[in-house]
Amino acid sequence: MDFCDSTVERTNNLMNLCNLLNTEKDNSSDDDEPDLSQPAFTPGAIGTKKNNGKQLESPYVKSHSNSNDIWADEEVGLQQFSVYEDESDPRPSPNYNISYKQKVTSQDMFLGMSGKNPSSACCEEMTIKIILPATEMKDVELDVKENFLACRSPKHRLMLSLPHPVHPKQGSAKWNGKTETLEVTLVMNREYDFVNFQ
Repeated sequence: MDFCDSTVERTNNLMNLCNLLNTEKDNSSDDDEPDLSQPAFTPGAIGTKKNNGKQLESPYVKSHSNSNDIWADEEVGLQQFSVYEDESDPRPSPNYNISYKQKVTSQDMFLGMSGKNPSSACCEEMTIKIILPATEMKDVELDVKENFLACRSPKHRLMLSLPHPVHPKQGSAKWNGKTETLEVTLVMNREYDFVNFQ
């Protein structure tokens, strides 16, 4: 008898809980009537609505500057990752390339216990290769801030907003005279790196 009583009691508790949570619909004869809260869909509802001579204003204003543009100038804001141009400085910006480095150990390769993956979210360092043709190492001036890199030479000028914050004092720079390339390696200082590098 105990088993049957507890099962009946549980069923009653479950039904009471359902009734408590389902306050919207009560069991009544009103459920059989049509819902009149929405207007009926009739043949007159098909097609465009008459606006009674009033001119409707669109919240979207299209500019007709260039029909081949994907986005209007107003839709595209300033990107955080950009090269700053200075109108008064005629020196061109050199070509550069940003890549990411990951410190891989035997624990990562053979045991797979670190939780790292090949994505850039698990990379510790950012490498920026700046190509400075017809430039010598003694002429290159480099300045690194937490979110900004400035590289200047007599013929080139690069003012680069970095895609991730870095530790400005923990980086290194190497000059390759054969390829006239400055390779800057910066240790990233992202907000949630402690999660990726456990």
